[in-house]
Amino acid sequence: MCTGGSPSSNGSQAGDSTETEQQPPATQQQEQTLRRAIEASTTEEILAEYGENLKLLTLNSQVAELLTIIRDKNTSRSDFKFYADRLIRLVIEESLNQLPYTDCDVETPTGAIYEGLKYRSGNCGVSIIRSGEAMEQGLRDCCRSIRIGKILVESDANTHEARVVYARFPDDIGSRQVLLMYPIMSTGNTVLQAVNVLREHGVPEKCIILSNLFCTPVAARTVVNAFPKMKILTSELHPVAPNHFGQKYFDDELEEEDPQLLSNIIFN
Repeated sequence: MCTGGSPSSNGSQAGDSTETEQQPPATQQQEQTLRRAIEASTTEEILAEYGENLKLLTLNSQVAELLTIIRDKNTSRSDFKFYADRLIRLVIEESLNQLPYTDCDVETPTGAIYEGLKYRSGNCGVSIIRSGEAMEQGLRDCCRSIRIGKILVESDANTHEARVVYARFPDDIGSRQVLLMYPIMSTGNTVLQAVNVLREHGVPEKCIILSNLFCTPVAARTVVNAFPKMKILTSELHPVAPNHFGQKYFDDELEEEDPQLLSNIIFN
């Protein structure tokens, strides 16, 4: 188990704000042009640009509605959380499809043998504090008693560089398949730091699956180029990420107003 230093006063602004601060400005016209290009792209074209390890949730009508509700500024907090949880569940379940399986034969109550599948042993989740914690319950709902580690990444107040200030993992994480949970990627810098820490703890790049809700093309390209063997599962590629996600989901201003309270939550 590994622990880092206590978060500084800026550490509480890590997660989402790290992404927001480093996102390059774009004009509305540029955003619209890029959005149309992405929407017009086929799955094959996306895979050709970003590689086969970037996987998109199938954009059916249900997923499109969830994305719309979450982005709508008029959505109430209770509705936001309800529909965000639905989208999280879909992303988590599809992420679990990326885990390795083994053959498994079981005997049915009638005495017949059923040839099925089961997960290989040694899976765990890791959430990037704080917005990544919104995805923990969705993982627990799908995988009872799964172990979940945590990483806190902060943004330097002057340089805006992301760095890890806290990490807690299962002792044997190096031998596990890891579902890294982080809902919003605007630049990918926070994820880069988190993956580097996992690798330092012995987790092979190919054993990490990033479960993500919203990803910009810039972030996708950054992460794919840095870690081509890591799988990424996201619901959407869009030039503008809803960076309000963490604050609205948890319905408070904890990350911005009370960093000491965040420290107490982490270490107690």
